[in-house]
Amino acid sequence: MKIRWLGHAAFELEAKKKVIIDPFLTGNPSAPVKAENVVADLIVVTHGHGDHLGDAVEIAKRNDCPVLCIHELSRYLSKKGVEAVGMNIGGTARVKGVSVTMVQALHSADVEEGEEIISTGDACGVIVEMDGKRVYHAGDTDVFLDMQLIGELHKPDVMLVPIGDWYTMGIKGAVKALELVKPKYAIPMHYNTFPVIEKNPEDFKKSVAESGLDTEVVILKPGEEFTF
Repeated sequence: MKIRWLGHAAFELEAKKKVIIDPFLTGNPSAPVKAENVVADLIVVTHGHGDHLGDAVEIAKRNDCPVLCIHELSRYLSKKGVEAVGMNIGGTARVKGVSVTMVQALHSADVEEGEEIISTGDACGVIVEMDGKRVYHAGDTDVFLDMQLIGELHKPDVMLVPIGDWYTMGIKGAVKALELVKPKYAIPMHYNTFPVIEKNPEDFKKSVAESGLDTEVVILKPGEEFTF
């Protein structure tokens, strides 16, 4: 599987299909691509905040592809003319040959539409499986002890983990999350997009090494790829 970081929490996973997660590109100063240039077979959104839902509607319509998300957000997206596939935490959906399991995240969730704030269910993390490879996108979250169950049940090869602090866990929490999940690889995300979440990913990598964990930290620049 090939993983390309599109900046912030946006990723492109490519194996037998191309899956885009949290496509916040327009207005994202770190994004190396524009929404109109993204090709997708499936879009997965962890929650409705603008820096995660992002360009999902535009990309879905242009590629004629479904958006998989939590049930309440799927109802909102359906009203926008998108093929939305709703599911919920604990469930596994199989769409276009891709298996997506929705797991817990500790975060808030809503959509801003003009001056209106619309509730869109809970925030979540997702585990995407293609060709026998599993990637755990933790979404926006703090560390929580049940991450250990996620690791035991799903055994992800790669964990995409936020380190930016302020809106998510910081480096200390992210290191603990790797201790609980035990992925083979970890790619830090959700940092340096804006001044409030500035972090040095090398500090994260150093902290993981000092903790004695077997997880290999892979630091990507926006636009760079990692294949495993």
